[in-house]
Amino acid sequence: MADWILWFVAAGVVVILEIFSGTFYLLMIAVGLVAAGIGALLGVGESAQYIIAAVVGAAATYALRRSKFGMHKKNDAARDPNVNLDIGQTLVINEWKNDGVHHHARVMYRGAMWDVDLAPDAVAQTGTFTIHEIRGSRLIVTNSH
Repeated sequence: MADWILWFVAAGVVVILEIFSGTFYLLMIAVGLVAAGIGALLGVGESAQYIIAAVVGAAATYALRRSKFGMHKKNDAARDPNVNLDIGQTLVINEWKNDGVHHHARVMYRGAMWDVDLAPDAVAQTGTFTIHEIRGSRLIVTNSH
């Protein structure tokens, strides 16, 4: 069997594996394998084909890592509404207590009593507040607009 066929079959297998993994990194390795297959079609020697596969695969992987698609964003789970569905929900606070440093409240939310702290940029007043963050069992709220 010709070398180029083996390179393209290997690239196809890696693409299939990439579909199961859900990342683009194996796809970049497949690009390197396709480049080696093209090199084999052009009559490049076997050792040069391996070098082409390694260099192109590594360069494509590095380029993906440096792109916006490869960057892993670190979101704070305490503020991420995709992780915690309570973020963005509203609640009513009728009374604030001030310990001299922070404003605190106790409020019924989802059938249980919760401790509530005021976010640094919020104003302590009675009314409707939006959950901005959750720290342990404390709701951090901001004024609703």
